[in-house]
Amino acid sequence: MAHCDIDAFYASAELLRRPDLRGVPLIVGGLGPRSVVTTASYEARAFGVDSAMPMSRARSLCPQAVVLPPDMARYREISQQVWGMMRDRFPVLQQAGIDEAYVDLTDVDKPLTSMREAVAAVEAETGMFISVGVGPNRLVAKTTSGAAKPRGFATLSREQACEAFAGASVRKLQGIGPRTAERLGELGILTIGDLQRRTPEELTAKVGTGSGPRLHALAHFIDESAVQVERAIKSCSRETTFPEDIADAGRLLAVLDGLAEQLSQDLERKGLAGRTVGIKVRFADWTTKTRAVSVDRATRDPAAIRSLARTLFEREQIDAPVRLLGVRSAGFEEPAETERRRPRHDEAQLPLPL
Repeated sequence: MAHCDIDAFYASAELLRRPDLRGVPLIVGGLGPRSVVTTASYEARAFGVDSAMPMSRARSLCPQAVVLPPDMARYREISQQVWGMMRDRFPVLQQAGIDEAYVDLTDVDKPLTSMREAVAAVEAETGMFISVGVGPNRLVAKTTSGAAKPRGFATLSREQACEAFAGASVRKLQGIGPRTAERLGELGILTIGDLQRRTPEELTAKVGTGSGPRLHALAHFIDESAVQVERAIKSCSRETTFPEDIADAGRLLAVLDGLAEQLSQDLERKGLAGRTVGIKVRFADWTTKTRAVSVDRATRDPAAIRSLARTLFEREQIDAPVRLLGVRSAGFEEPAETERRRPRHDEAQLPLPL
């Protein structure tokens, strides 16, 4: 199993058309007062700038950085080119985001050599470099690729991963978010090694029902999830965060209408129609309210989506300042079939042949 991650993707894409910025701290993100960092070059990361950080904080950490707004259309084009090249070489590939994918190497001849050749071909053709982590499962592969960046290629067995990452924060494990990490920290569990030394029963008693076995498995890099060649789309949404909170209902409804129109266009392009329409409203204090309604027949008609979204919004009689507004469609009648390739227990075990 391999996890492939394009290094500093958005920043790297910008450097293709602005080579004069190579070696300069570069931040890609919105320019508004509430904007966050989308990505940062490794030169900017050296100053502590990281993805999802408030832009104001990033600018204070690295005032000399060049800040560029994201160009999502360009990024999608490059992403399609990169993963199209990879799919030509590795048919069992699951794209996990615009800049990352999992590849099942089980039936690939000389998998490590083939992967190195693919990375070199992608760099030569697109200018993007893919860092690769290879392991017996998705969890080992992803954790390894993250540690190998930038311009890295590393392989670890499950046992090697347990040892190599024992001193790392539990946050390094995919599946452990800030709240879980905070709860574990209250129990004196700060590192993956700390977590490895706790039994499933002890973790269940301290963290909660059902959490113990899952956390124990994560700490020991046990993961049986499969590479999904094609994933069923469960929902589709459009939302926007306002530069300043809006309390005027008329303005909010106008924005809601626009989001409904955009959502309808997205559904049309993807060939989808949903039986459920929902709204999302986040207030100035960050509390969030979601509401949804289902209808008898699936629709992607903009007028229908707009009417349902307006009804949901007006029913709530919202009079507090709103920070974010969104519209969602779900309950698709004909979701795409999901093809799964689950490795057998005797497959994809390292060391792999060169």
